[in-house]
Amino acid sequence: MIEKSSAEKIAFEVETSEVCEGSSIPYDQPSGGWWYNLKDSFKRADVDITGEGLTDHEKQLQKIEKSPLKKNLKNRHLQMIAIGGSIGTGLFVGSGACLQAGGPAGTFIAYAVIGSLLFVTVQSLGELAVAYPLSGAFSVYNSRFVSRAWGFAMGWNYAIQWLVILPFELVVAGMVIQYWNDKISPAAWVSIFYSLIVFINFFGGKGYGEAEFFFSSVKVISIIGYIILGIILVSGGGPNHEFIGGKYWHNPGAFRHGFKGLCSVFVTAAFGFAGTEMCALAAAETVDARKSIPKASKQVFWRITLFFLLSVLMVGLLVPYNDSRLGTSSYSAKASPFVISISNAGIKVLPSIFNVIILFTVLSVGNSSTYGCSRTILSLAEQGFAPKIFTYIDKKGRPIPATIVTLVFGLLSFLAASDKQGEVFDWLLAITGLCAIMTWGSICACHIIFRKALTVQGRGTDELAFTSITGTIGSWYGLIGYFGVLAAQFWIAAWPFQLADNIGDRIATFLQAYLAVPVVFCFYIAYVIWNREFTFFNGFKNIDLDHGRKAVDLDVLRQEVAEERAYFASQPWWWRWYNIWC
Repeated sequence: MIEKSSAEKIAFEVETSEVCEGSSIPYDQPSGGWWYNLKDSFKRADVDITGEGLTDHEKQLQKIEKSPLKKNLKNRHLQMIAIGGSIGTGLFVGSGACLQAGGPAGTFIAYAVIGSLLFVTVQSLGELAVAYPLSGAFSVYNSRFVSRAWGFAMGWNYAIQWLVILPFELVVAGMVIQYWNDKISPAAWVSIFYSLIVFINFFGGKGYGEAEFFFSSVKVISIIGYIILGIILVSGGGPNHEFIGGKYWHNPGAFRHGFKGLCSVFVTAAFGFAGTEMCALAAAETVDARKSIPKASKQVFWRITLFFLLSVLMVGLLVPYNDSRLGTSSYSAKASPFVISISNAGIKVLPSIFNVIILFTVLSVGNSSTYGCSRTILSLAEQGFAPKIFTYIDKKGRPIPATIVTLVFGLLSFLAASDKQGEVFDWLLAITGLCAIMTWGSICACHIIFRKALTVQGRGTDELAFTSITGTIGSWYGLIGYFGVLAAQFWIAAWPFQLADNIGDRIATFLQAYLAVPVVFCFYIAYVIWNREFTFFNGFKNIDLDHGRKAVDLDVLRQEVAEERAYFASQPWWWRWYNIWC
């Protein structure tokens, strides 16, 4: 055997070493063959904690800052996650439940209101995520800017939301397959889709990014195609050559159940937008968060305007709200309203093609839910809100235990073969029904507190690489708007369209519509009592504005920001306008 020279050894070490992002510990690729390398990749990537005499809280902050999650997500990934990340069964199937409950006008208004609230929320979240690109994102922000008790409650609120969405999406996949063949057990199809999601998540953040880039591309193309088709059909250009126009807005009508019908669809519409905040959750795994996240945040405006509002408008023009194929919930619908509208036009084959696209969206949202839940559980563990085992991140940047818990919970999807699936998912969705609303409202509150803390501590927005277009005014609008949605949902829960005669049924109906709110406050109270932490608000002067900042030298950052703003101001108006919104 010929021994390698010193130079060759050094070259080999340079070629085969990989430094975990945010960690000072190098990851040396072993050379024992692919099987050995595979096994070695699952070993823990530890994080060095520097400094003496650190408190437990300071150690937790360092662990979050130096998370060995790999920065595999590039600008193109973030763009497609922002544009198509939340386009899923909430829109393709859930819009049918909205249409059935509130009518076409009620559905359009509900989506527009939630969309406007979400736009200002993502702007606020983008500002925070660029300043603090931490694993767990808004879970950490709640602990830092409000209190640890609130961070615990909202972190688990968000994790539970995604825990439920994964099996829910897989059940919807089995339901969509039955459009072609209802003889085969839905559990067989669930197994196939579940296996695909497990396979994608084996590749960690990179697998999520590449899969979401592909899925979102398919969804975006299909939505644009449907909007064009919808305009043609409404104008009388379909095979039936029937001019539809606003026919169904007159008969059976634009609204159903009046103002109460409108209020009843806010939460369903919010469910359709769930996942929009994912681009900020991925900040810790993004190559250049400072440039990628602002662009991704701006893309939300176009997605809300073009993809959601125009497609919902087309559905409302093409499908009457009393169509028997529309269900009262996303999993009970016999067909997507998008598919119903194409079938009503007499177009062959295309309904089946669109159902295939819906299956892609199921995979996409299932993939996102696994990613979102695992990263949130990881963040909770790093903050001391979950067992330490969930802080385990392997050398490839995969949070293995957190991902396994998420996937194990996904096995609930096999309830698709049970006669009780509707009852089970009624209660599962009851726990998560308002989770998104409370998460978004809390993000707005964190942004308001963050800006106030900057002012109180004698600092300003000149040290922020990206600031929200709508500022704190937008965050106040979002916070007040979400409180309004919660109030409207309370009204619907307490006084539904049909009041049951049995008191037990009335309580069950109320809890299924409003259970998420008391669950969050139970988490909050349990944390306060168990840990005896009675700090309900950290206080503006006590808020830590420095740990986790992307740029340590604030003077250099201020100079860079000033130069960027001066360059921006020197450009033509049309260039400035384009870059503000795009």
